Amino acid sequence: MFSQLLIVLRSCAPLLVAALLALAGACSRLGGPATELAPTPAQQVQQHVAQELARLDHHVRQQLLPLATRGTSLDSLRRSFRACRLLYKRVEPFTEYYMPGTARLLNGPPIGEVEVAENKDFEPGGFQVLEEMLYPAYDAANHAELVREVRAVQREISNARTRWQVQELTDAHVFDVLRLHVFRVVALGITGFDTPLSAAATFPETTATLAAMQPVLAYYAPTTSAAKPKQQAYATARQQLTQAARYAQLHPDFNTFDRLTFIKDHANPLGRALLACQLALGIKPFEEVRALRSDAATLFDSAAFNPDYYAPTTGHYRTAARVALGRQLFHDPVLSAGNGRSCASCHQPNKAFTDGLVKNATLTPGGLVRRNTPTILNAALQAGQFYDLRSTTLENQAVDVVGNRDEMHGSLEDAARELTRRPGYVQQFRRAFPQSEVGAKATITPVQIQTALAAYERSLVRLNSRFDQHVRGQRQALNPEEIRGFNVFMGAGKCGTCHFAPLFNGTVPPGFTEAESEVLGVPATPAARRLDADQGRYAQVQLPQLRHSFKIPTVRNVALTAPYMHNGAYQTLEQVIDFYNKGGGKGLGLTVDNQTLPDAPLHLTTADQRALKAFLLALTDTTGTR
Repeated sequence: MFSQLLIVLRSCAPLLVAALLALAGACSRLGGPATELAPTPAQQVQQHVAQELARLDHHVRQQLLPLATRGTSLDSLRRSFRACRLLYKRVEPFTEYYMPGTARLLNGPPIGEVEVAENKDFEPGGFQVLEEMLYPAYDAANHAELVREVRAVQREISNARTRWQVQELTDAHVFDVLRLHVFRVVALGITGFDTPLSAAATFPETTATLAAMQPVLAYYAPTTSAAKPKQQAYATARQQLTQAARYAQLHPDFNTFDRLTFIKDHANPLGRALLACQLALGIKPFEEVRALRSDAATLFDSAAFNPDYYAPTTGHYRTAARVALGRQLFHDPVLSAGNGRSCASCHQPNKAFTDGLVKNATLTPGGLVRRNTPTILNAALQAGQFYDLRSTTLENQAVDVVGNRDEMHGSLEDAARELTRRPGYVQQFRRAFPQSEVGAKATITPVQIQTALAAYERSLVRLNSRFDQHVRGQRQALNPEEIRGFNVFMGAGKCGTCHFAPLFNGTVPPGFTEAESEVLGVPATPAARRLDADQGRYAQVQLPQLRHSFKIPTVRNVALTAPYMHNGAYQTLEQVIDFYNKGGGKGLGLTVDNQTLPDAPLHLTTADQRALKAFLLALTDTTGTR
């Protein structure tokens, strides 16, 4: 009993130190003894995180590693692992923000990482790999591997502690860390993204990571003599944080947790309160061009995203003149060989910029293009283009499509020469590119065509579906079945672990800098018992795990974009839902050695599936595009 008490006291020591530091800072602000060396709030946060990393390191060294080495008690090992995960969740906001590489090594997905530029793959590691070893059953034959993995985790934590010692923080970045972590909880945490085999741990971890934000916020407590608006804003932020953590604590069941209520009533108000607190304290959000604006209060704000972030340079940013020019070019067959088709021939506005076909016809009669036509609505908010992610920008995508012999078989150079001969276009290019050479020589360039087309696509961001209206406060915008469907999507259906909210595509939040792909095992046809022959990303990068791997597209506007999948195999949403419910290709009995989609059946009820479809249909927004 004494030894157990000693362990508890040791583990609490860092918390006591942190509390004393916070108290000392508060006393200083209240007029107590102060010196020039009194740490700033940002410095106190830095020290606090250092102490939390030390706690995590101590637990791995003194408990998890010895238990793994002995391998005598699976229950004790699992408890220690879960405790270790809870400790990690206390530092996760900062490791993800300041040390993303370390965060991936500690808590990344249990699948290998691919470095496309180097044509290399890296073995997975960290807590999720350990989870696969411990759940749902432990194989003693993997004991040595388990110990190696725990040692690797400990090394990464030790390295993180070393790097953190020299990490400098600013007040603006601390508040950015807090809000981004709320967004991470919404988009990833409550879906079970990093607890795929131990769903029961999802909401205890959510509770822990939200509660761990309280002492960080406490370092910014205004003095009792501070202006009332400051005190009110701070008190509101603390209250919202407490309520969000409390809701997760009181509703720990993975399948029944009401994620939409959590987002509307707790996470979104918390994000707004944190931003309001920051502004009230006179801490201005830093200015940085990124996909998610640095002053976004919630993930679901109508102007939360900046499509220009994905442009190659500032010279490619949108202007009204470029958007108008791009729209005209999009509908003009001048870009194709023999004026045979325009971009709009396949990307039809009245079908959410798809064509309704399994596969469209090639420009030369008698054939079909390789893949189904995807929507370009919200394509500007993807970190990669095409089903095989072979293009990183919309500008490069335009070159590929125009030059593809099956699609347009054209040439941007030829199109530029032809457009230069058209006075109306010359005037439009002059307005769109006033600083360019489109002047006396009237020379239009291929790059300008690319830029205009991309500007038009970046104008096609539509994030005001009935779902968006509901989550922003218009509660009557969704009916009960659609609300249930969202909860299935983000919970038991596991859809949200790949189609990430709020964009519902594979661009990973909250950074939105990487686009993910998956091996689903899609059959050639619904009736076929063979895998579709398309090699997917493997055709671009010859790594075995990328064979049959395809970009995760958005499910927004799916009411208008049938048929579905890269090959158009499924005509209805019911078929798509059934495919996933059965475990993808493997679940259907196909041979898919590298399938990344879990092959276990989801066991969704008929009512679950009906609700899921209802939610998907509520994601439609094509305003102003027809």
